[in-house]
Amino acid sequence: MTTVEDSVDRHVARWLPVLPDLDTDVEGAVTRMIVLTRHLRTVKERVLADFDLPPHEYDTLHALAGRRGRAAPSELAADLAVAPASITARVDGLIARGFVRRIPSTVDRRRVDVELTDAGRAAWHGAMDVCAAEEHRLLDALSPTERRLLSDLLRRVLLVTEQPSG
Repeated sequence: MTTVEDSVDRHVARWLPVLPDLDTDVEGAVTRMIVLTRHLRTVKERVLADFDLPPHEYDTLHALAGRRGRAAPSELAADLAVAPASITARVDGLIARGFVRRIPSTVDRRRVDVELTDAGRAAWHGAMDVCAAEEHRLLDALSPTERRLLSDLLRRVLLVTEQPSG
């Protein structure tokens, strides 16, 4: 298979004379991850704008959907790594748009849960589908076996980041 040069190859070639000890494989891999992340972020921002969904609203709908459409505000706060007061404001905004509702908890009658409405699920699903289509478009450049290998290799790298350094 012939390797076709990409923009990162040109980036590495520019830097190699400046940094002769540059590990071109590390620079290439890291720079490609950055470029791909930037691309996917740009696509997501465009999609969310098209769906009139601010990122914090989408993230909240996404967290709710990941909990089968219903969660306690404290669970959402933990999932999103935000203060509980932030969740209250987010939920209020989503209620105003008809995307969620507050309902009595089934496990604690003193608690109120947040539940996705059909409109909220449709907004989340619509935006997610467009973003997922772009992810699939990119990764369709790989065979299923290569995608599995890429995922496994990235897991190994990620595990290093999840361990305390030092």
